[in-house]
Amino acid sequence: MTVFDSINILVVDDEESIRRLAEKELSNTRRVVRTADTASRAFDLMRQQQFDVIVLDIRLPDGCGIELFEKFREIMPGVEIILITGHGNIENAVEAMKMGAYDYITKPFTLDRLELVIEKAYQRACLARENRLLRHTQSCQPLPRFVGLSSAIRNIQYLIEKVAPTNAPVLITGESGSGKDVVARAIHFQSRRSQQPLIIKNCGTLQKELMRSELFGHAKGAFTGAAESKEGLLDLAHQGTLFMDEIGELPLEVQASFLRLLENSTYRRVGEKHERKVDIRFLFATNRNLPDEIKAGKFHEALYHRLNIFPVHIPALRERKEDIPVLVEYFLGLLGEGRPACRMSKGAMEYLVAYDWPGNVRELRNVIERGVILCENGMITPADLPREMVLQQSRDPTSDSPLLTLEELEKRHIGKVLDLTGGNRSRAADILGIGRKTLYRKMKDYRLP
Repeated sequence: MTVFDSINILVVDDEESIRRLAEKELSNTRRVVRTADTASRAFDLMRQQQFDVIVLDIRLPDGCGIELFEKFREIMPGVEIILITGHGNIENAVEAMKMGAYDYITKPFTLDRLELVIEKAYQRACLARENRLLRHTQSCQPLPRFVGLSSAIRNIQYLIEKVAPTNAPVLITGESGSGKDVVARAIHFQSRRSQQPLIIKNCGTLQKELMRSELFGHAKGAFTGAAESKEGLLDLAHQGTLFMDEIGELPLEVQASFLRLLENSTYRRVGEKHERKVDIRFLFATNRNLPDEIKAGKFHEALYHRLNIFPVHIPALRERKEDIPVLVEYFLGLLGEGRPACRMSKGAMEYLVAYDWPGNVRELRNVIERGVILCENGMITPADLPREMVLQQSRDPTSDSPLLTLEELEKRHIGKVLDLTGGNRSRAADILGIGRKTLYRKMKDYRLP
């Protein structure tokens, strides 16, 4: 099943017989049919819920023709519209098709014909919406895993399991790179909305002057350049999950509107007077200290309390170093697909555990990916780690000796192993986790006996 399998249909016609026929014969377990006898009533329904297909009589008591079609498209830009017309109005219907209507049918029509056109219109609506969703979703990524054995990670895994089935908003905090996005995706994929869209947006990337429009959408003519109505992220996330990363970047002038959305599940598009209803599960993340932002006057206190119903804090990687070996094995498996199996040497692992990881798990993943690319004979050694990581740990804290270069460290290490093995180059290569040819080359480069 896809996220679009349930078809929401709106039939707008002033003939009661057509409305009754549509409700009785078109409705089934897959189709949900609503009807309206006037354009005004149809507009009210469209503000209350989303529709995939609208079957619209081109002549209604309170409107007709191209003007009516344009108003429907302004209110719901992504909907497919099928026009019902009499023979005398075919010219208007053809003109509307040039402007984007899906098709038209003439009265009298058969139910089979109407059903066929609705199904085809629905398929086009699905394709268009999937294309819009692809710009914001990460559906092609594997099911996220929040990896670790520390008590802190076990507690986060427990919290995810508990909160995922609910609709409660979640505020995920932690340093950059700590895995806030992984927690958000895990919550979504363990929720009842897992088959619905997961829309991900970093608030720091929103243009301040267009922020309301991108979030809430806008009506045609709402501002200079708004040549047509546009859906916002809220429309795309309807019935799914909206994950707003770096929520602390949201400007104060937008925060009040967002608070109203969280409290009432209603919002207004820019340039519209009428409120729309939406059904969304909200997840938020930030690396800022929001209570400090409140004191500085940069964050709305009421919004913070509304976000902070269920907080999940992710500790920095340096605070849970017992998770590093587990994460290393996980990333080796994840990043080693399509390559020969790789292992981490004992010496390299010691460097990883001793390092402070200012970039947290994201930095660790990058280091492992580098090691997988550079390693020889399936073993990642200190020589395959970033130079600055090794240099940072090469100074003896009780000594005033200068830092050693990576080459000097490697030269001394190879020399020690050769001494320990009594000059047995085969055994030394095995201990170092490199091939004999590589060892011979390094001995030559470093002028080792």
